[in-house]
Amino acid sequence: MDVRDLSGLDDNRYGLLKNAKRVWAIGSIHGELTELRKVHEALVSKFRRGDKLVYLGNYFGDSEDNKLVFDEILITRRRLMSLPEVFMPEDFCYLRGAREEMFFKLLQLHFAPNPVEVMQWLLEHGMASSLAAYGEDEKTAIAIVRQGTMALSRWTNGIRRKIQSCPGHIDLTNNLKRACFTDDGNLLFVHASIDKTRPLTMQKDQFWWDNGAFDKLDQKFSEFIKVIRGYDHSNSGIDLNGQFTATIDGGCGRGGKLHAICFTPDGIKHDEITS
Repeated sequence: MDVRDLSGLDDNRYGLLKNAKRVWAIGSIHGELTELRKVHEALVSKFRRGDKLVYLGNYFGDSEDNKLVFDEILITRRRLMSLPEVFMPEDFCYLRGAREEMFFKLLQLHFAPNPVEVMQWLLEHGMASSLAAYGEDEKTAIAIVRQGTMALSRWTNGIRRKIQSCPGHIDLTNNLKRACFTDDGNLLFVHASIDKTRPLTMQKDQFWWDNGAFDKLDQKFSEFIKVIRGYDHSNSGIDLNGQFTATIDGGCGRGGKLHAICFTPDGIKHDEITS
């Protein structure tokens, strides 16, 4: 596939960064509002004409500030677009992380053949904090899921209405991408992993669930110079030294710091911000 050709891709699912001079990529935030604000403050002072910005997913975490994280992301976008340099909406890309993927699954739970089991699994993997961001709680979720499809459907629709009541939140969630890449075909940005045996359009859940294969990528994937991810399930720390890969996960929300890395078009680190 010619990565500069979007004709074979759904642009609602994949982002394209055109004419990038530099690309800033922000790793998993996990609801850490203070860390995000620190990174944003430095980023606004460093952002230049021709720069692009990619958030690599997992905006929410086990935090009481999840909703405020979305607000902060939206506010910072407005700040950057108000700079003297001219920036367009397509200069910003937001990837769907594992947390967001699970939250979307929760909102579609009334279609699941085994909603009770799925709800239990989702709550065990951190969705209680995501529900709390929009005024719901774990006890209600457990009770509703046992009341049948109609009750569950009314409940999930109620959550959607609450998301819509938060300015910009529904637009942001509706525009989360599976992956994005630069139009020169050099850089590919993903949330957690990639399966080198599958083409870009056939990755499915490989974007969100890392089975350890990412660190074993020993050749170019689909001719990209470098694949850059924002979440490492093993929490092994930031790693920019891979020949074909880079990991921007400093453990934010898990005892570490939030990182923003600025890449040149050939995948070399040009600058770095650490919270």
